[in-house]
Amino acid sequence: MPRLASALFLAVVFAAAVPAQPETVPLPSGLHYWEPVRDNAKPERLAVDLCVYGGTSAGVVAAVQGAREGRSVVLVAPEGHLGGLTTGGLTWTDFGNKGSIGGLSREFYRRVGKKYGVEEEWKFEPKVAEQVYHELIAEAKVSVRYRHFLKSVRRRGGRGGRGGKGDRLVSLTTERGLTVQARMFIDATYEGDLMAKAGVTYTVGREDNSRYGETLNGSQLRDKHQFEHRVSPYVMENDPKSGLLPGIESGQVPANGAGDKRLQAYNFRMTLTQVPENRIPFPKPEGYDPREYVLLSRYLKHDWRFVFGKFDSLRGDKVDKNNHGAISTDFIGRNYDWPDADYRTRERIFRHHVVYQQGLMWFLANDPSVPEECRTRMASWGLAKDEFTDTGGWPRQLYVREARRMVSDYVLTEQNCRGQRKAEDPVGLGSYGMDSHNCRRVVVDGAVRNEGDVQAGGFPPYPVSYRALIPRRGECENLLVPVCVSCTHIAYGSVRMEPVFMILGQTAAAAAGLAMQRDIPVQDVDYPKLRARLLELGQVLEWDPSLNRVESGSAPLIAAAMLPGIVLDDADGKKTGMWAASIRSGDRKVGTGYVHDGNARKGEATITFTPDVSVDGEYELVLIAPSNPNRATNVPVTIALPGAEPVTVKLNLRGEEGKAFHSAGTFRLPKGARTAVTVSNRDTDGFVVVDGLQLLPR
Repeated sequence: MPRLASALFLAVVFAAAVPAQPETVPLPSGLHYWEPVRDNAKPERLAVDLCVYGGTSAGVVAAVQGAREGRSVVLVAPEGHLGGLTTGGLTWTDFGNKGSIGGLSREFYRRVGKKYGVEEEWKFEPKVAEQVYHELIAEAKVSVRYRHFLKSVRRRGGRGGRGGKGDRLVSLTTERGLTVQARMFIDATYEGDLMAKAGVTYTVGREDNSRYGETLNGSQLRDKHQFEHRVSPYVMENDPKSGLLPGIESGQVPANGAGDKRLQAYNFRMTLTQVPENRIPFPKPEGYDPREYVLLSRYLKHDWRFVFGKFDSLRGDKVDKNNHGAISTDFIGRNYDWPDADYRTRERIFRHHVVYQQGLMWFLANDPSVPEECRTRMASWGLAKDEFTDTGGWPRQLYVREARRMVSDYVLTEQNCRGQRKAEDPVGLGSYGMDSHNCRRVVVDGAVRNEGDVQAGGFPPYPVSYRALIPRRGECENLLVPVCVSCTHIAYGSVRMEPVFMILGQTAAAAAGLAMQRDIPVQDVDYPKLRARLLELGQVLEWDPSLNRVESGSAPLIAAAMLPGIVLDDADGKKTGMWAASIRSGDRKVGTGYVHDGNARKGEATITFTPDVSVDGEYELVLIAPSNPNRATNVPVTIALPGAEPVTVKLNLRGEEGKAFHSAGTFRLPKGARTAVTVSNRDTDGFVVVDGLQLLPR
């Protein structure tokens, strides 16, 4: 038998020889992005003031705001459920700085909090989020049409230049025969489908750094979520002639900054539990392909602890499981066709993502090539039986991190995020770091590498321009786009957070209302009047850098940039083992919160910081961690310097309550990222908490 055929045969046999669960199972009948129209729905015609297309968080908020302003509104949702990712698994909220979140967005998190008996909640169960959205829709008396996919639009008007008569949407029609005529339209989809049908200029992929003078756009071969060990990309290990494993690209990797049409990877945000009576074991899906996990099997021989990163704690004894590490839930390089694809193609891509990720979880919990301890731990987890009950516990919403992006008269760039360029017409604030997941897998010197991951933060909240929500003058005068906003790839990595989408959805509805009042294009809305209206609605439009902090319960959050010396947030550390995120201490926290080890699995959890020191010299190393009576008194902090034996210092985090800064001593550090500071929970006698690391020059 030829070597390639032999390798594939052995892989198939090896993966299938699992007595615990040898049979595959079909996907739940309701788990679809799209399926052909099968019902005999009668054509329906509606005439309203405002038509919102897209049942995402932005769409729900936009529809509610429009109705609250006394407008007739219909929400046309391709989805079968409201809320997009906020009800589809992403419930460990990526909020950046909470102080930047106001209006209906903040109201949503407070309504969720009331369900749990607290002022507000940001780490919640998907079913609770969906309940809150339904209550908002019902109170506002918004009419919703589910599972209606856009088929066509009718436009009126000609293309004029600045000041000329622009195109105008008259109506949209769906595949199921619904036609909606409206004065104003909002495209709240993750893909920008209505925007594209309206003829609005958009882009897909990564701009070249030179296009807008950026530094983090385009191709990026970096060290985050990267292979830490050398792994062969070939079907037969170290044999290029045997061909590449699935999902790995051949060819030369361009220099950092080179633009292309690639997208950051998609995945599903799973809601998992270890509660036996509420746990569904991971299914082995029909279409399971063992070749997809050969690369992972090889990598696990070096280390498997990364597998349990990003199990973020939620209410209800559940976690939100996100991508983490070199090989995880992101289906890297398999989504490039999604933005411009027809619905049938998107359904195929959607199914491919489901099968890959379900297969991944089954593989980790069952396949004998996985180290036994890893298998046992993963098998203790499962899908939550009381979530996504119509799809077998599997989330319905694919995490479309990025698709089309409008190109309007104002394009948000890296400079906006960093505060080097400021929009004069703010309608909301972004505050999350610039975050792009990996875009592809490549071969470098005979080993596999991930490319595209960028994580850059440390900046205060920044304004989003109103012009980024509306098409260029002359393109479409009655359409607003609060999700696929006018951004570069790397700036969108910061803007693309659910609380921001809600903020911009409310802004879009308010602006549409002002345009309808005067019967003018959205491009002619008077900004001072819009600003006054948004402030009246409780939106936050400006940020005072001297107050770069926000209250979270009784505890303020502070930006790393506001502390002296070199400061790394816990998010900047490389983690192994299980770390849970928290914001519940009464002490102030760096960034968006801190992490803790749950006072469990001692010896497995580490977090390593590699600070980039600009000048050789003496530095005091300070662990930032809020003290509490339940903390460990013997937390090992190991300082590894080049050419020297590592030094371990043990810190007492149980001391004076309210203390947040714990000195590990002063060390002479070399220039560059050559020092590793590792915090461990080995043999500790209480909770190990890490909020960050501070280096103070002496």
